[in-house]
Amino acid sequence: MSQHIQLIPENGILGLKNNWKSDIVSGFLVFLLALPLSLGIAKASGFPASMGVLSAIIGGVLVSQFKVSALTIKGPAAGLITICSSAVLEFGGESEGWKIVASIIVISSILQILFGFLKFGSLSDFFPYSTIHGMLAAIGLIIIAKQFPVLMGDNPLLYKGESPVELIMDIPRFVLHAHWHIAVIGVLGLFIMFITPLIKIKWFKKVPAPMLVLLVAVPLTFIWHIKQTEPSYSLVSIGDFWGNIGLNANFSYISTFAFWKYVIMFVFVGSLESLLTVKATDHLDPYKRKSDYNADLKAQGVGNFVSGFLGGLPMISEVVRSSANVGFGAKTKWSNFFQGVFLLLAMLLMIPIIEMIPNSALAAMLIYAGYRLAAPKEFINVYKIGKEQLLIFLTTIIITLLEDLLLGVCAGIIVKLLFHLYYGVSVKTLFKSYYTVEEKDKIITVKILESAIFSNLISFKKFFMGLDAEKEIIVDFSQTKLIDHSFLEFIHHLQHEQEANNKKFRVKGLEHHKKLSKHPFSTCVLKKK
Repeated sequence: MSQHIQLIPENGILGLKNNWKSDIVSGFLVFLLALPLSLGIAKASGFPASMGVLSAIIGGVLVSQFKVSALTIKGPAAGLITICSSAVLEFGGESEGWKIVASIIVISSILQILFGFLKFGSLSDFFPYSTIHGMLAAIGLIIIAKQFPVLMGDNPLLYKGESPVELIMDIPRFVLHAHWHIAVIGVLGLFIMFITPLIKIKWFKKVPAPMLVLLVAVPLTFIWHIKQTEPSYSLVSIGDFWGNIGLNANFSYISTFAFWKYVIMFVFVGSLESLLTVKATDHLDPYKRKSDYNADLKAQGVGNFVSGFLGGLPMISEVVRSSANVGFGAKTKWSNFFQGVFLLLAMLLMIPIIEMIPNSALAAMLIYAGYRLAAPKEFINVYKIGKEQLLIFLTTIIITLLEDLLLGVCAGIIVKLLFHLYYGVSVKTLFKSYYTVEEKDKIITVKILESAIFSNLISFKKFFMGLDAEKEIIVDFSQTKLIDHSFLEFIHHLQHEQEANNKKFRVKGLEHHKKLSKHPFSTCVLKKK
């Protein structure tokens, strides 16, 4: 019986020649999604709106020419809004602060390139699931809090400098002071964003929801004469896009602590979120291609270097546009290139139309993006893995909302490590792998001792990657004191990859453990004899 083999698309010029039709269609559809989101992310970050588009153009036209993940889309992301806006505020506000933040992006990009050469791409394995998703959920809640007054058309002076918690507490005040011509457009946009995914009509699903929002918002701007009757902050302002492009990065604060604090945050959050998106997109890729994380990190660094110098936002492999790119039928990285080209054409031909977009419409898109990061299902999914995971998840969220992202993630990791110590993991095994290897009759048996947890996963991963793939591999957990969710998920994916390549890979010894929940990847604790 013959088996259908799906040929992997070629790279480079040959890939362009063979797949340009599907890639240009996908690139155009992603452009429709990327244009309003890039404008909104830049505005919410404290940058000129056009700088978001500039970042997306560089992410498409330039970064796609490097060795990057085949189907990811590079550009500004909602997940970095919190860091960008806080940094802009700390360095003087929207008039000049964004230029200092641009210089922070340049320094961060150099570190990203260095980390790529040092093969730090695998460090994403160190951060536990519950902490990562807690970080993303906290970012989602902060986006919602910061964009709600924009949705209502409120005067920015009404909420300038307020913390996320203060913004949430002030929601009644924002409603009371709403400009309802603007707010109605925002609420309609929010309704469209939430209802569109529920409509199952095949052709309708091909139209990006943000484009539908614009098809409603821009005509209402004309009909209600918003440009003439409402304050100037109500509409997007591009200004002289081409005249503003130059060496905008301002390095005058490079010797300050605050400067380097944000460098660390951009490198950490930007690199981690981007690597996680590359991983997720690889899973969605119908051809199951494996990306080179380190090469992707280097390419991202190059893009951020250019974007930062010109005053653009930091870019990552963005999850919403990347997953849409897969769904639109993209075959190669040329789809990313084409969406960058379409964005470039928009800046050449469409600026007067773009400046008729109400900021409340962009706020609706960003609130929906924030909701996706902090949706109730995220809390439920973490709870299903285990109650201890939910505590780690909530700790990360609360500390992030009250303090900042770095402290939130550190707090989540500390709580996770405390749980491991509570369940009997010794301090010496928190970051070191212990195992024995026995090889007999083309069978390699790996007996894992002490603990198998997120903090020693990197060393275990290097060990497994070095094993002879031609031999049967047995992983024995019968003497492992604790196996956490991150490690079990890693072993599951490794087993799936081996079996997909007709290799033998078995796991045994889990029957000696007590699971902390019914989830298949729940933390397992060795039963006392």
